[in-house]
Amino acid sequence: MEVKRKLNLKELKAVEIGKRVLKEEKNAIEDLMSALDDSFDKAVKIILNTQGKIIVTGMGKSGHIGQKIAATLASTGTPSFFLHPAEAIHGDLGMISKGDVILAISNSGETPELLAVIPTIKRWGHKVISITNNPESSLAKESDVHLFLNVKKEACPLNLAPTSSSTATLALGDALAIALLELRGFTAEDFARFHPGGSLGKKLMRVSEIMHTGDELPVVMPDTPLKETVIVMSEKGFGTSLVVDKENNLVGIITDGDLRRFIRKGGSIDRSKTDEAMTKNPKKITQDILVVEALEIMEKFNITVLPVVKKEKPVGLVHMHDILKSGAI
Repeated sequence: MEVKRKLNLKELKAVEIGKRVLKEEKNAIEDLMSALDDSFDKAVKIILNTQGKIIVTGMGKSGHIGQKIAATLASTGTPSFFLHPAEAIHGDLGMISKGDVILAISNSGETPELLAVIPTIKRWGHKVISITNNPESSLAKESDVHLFLNVKKEACPLNLAPTSSSTATLALGDALAIALLELRGFTAEDFARFHPGGSLGKKLMRVSEIMHTGDELPVVMPDTPLKETVIVMSEKGFGTSLVVDKENNLVGIITDGDLRRFIRKGGSIDRSKTDEAMTKNPKKITQDILVVEALEIMEKFNITVLPVVKKEKPVGLVHMHDILKSGAI
């Protein structure tokens, strides 16, 4: 019991430390917000107007944060990559092309490796945007635009380990990326192009990627004998059939549920036509909507299948099972 009591005390202390760290970093974000000014607008305009890429660079923890910022920029429509400053001064400056903009990150603004490459970059005519916590630093003064972090203290009790400053830098990078995204009119379609794999890609999957088409579609006419429609429903394996008119426009749908309701009301499968049992003007979708949007429609109207149409003509069919197998949810 004594050991358990001591462990609980340690856990309680750890939680308190954790909350204090999060509070310090929250304060750093709020201080950053208060310091955000016209320089941010200028930085965004420079990036929007460039015909090149954004080259993000930084040493140590700033470099790690820079790698994430570069990745976020690239995935949201702003071509970007990370350049290690120590590698840059040993030949990798050749990776910088005409029109590229440099985003240099240094908490102190006095990182030697960065200061060694900035003069060359400036001489080549490249714009430099810097992120530092010291507006009077050498890097800030050498930059075309300086973004001030305004971090008053690190969450580290020694005020040494980059914690609040790295969090603020990461948040500022996100702010830049999202400002650029919105001003460019970056859409879900654009995002999907850059994220074809993984869970993000699946969440942005279109109906056209999973729908059944062509000969797979169960299609009948309104005057098709109901017993023949039942055979089509069974052969195609969807438990449903699309009903079209002579111009191939979708006019109805018939499902297992429609058949059961029809029979309960005294209808005869042997002596009836399809239009007597079908649901008229069914819910339908287009092939360009997201799979998750199709699922929302199914859940809202308690249905398991949706016709996909183009100018009212059926071009596909999506079943709940297709959505579940797609991994989009």
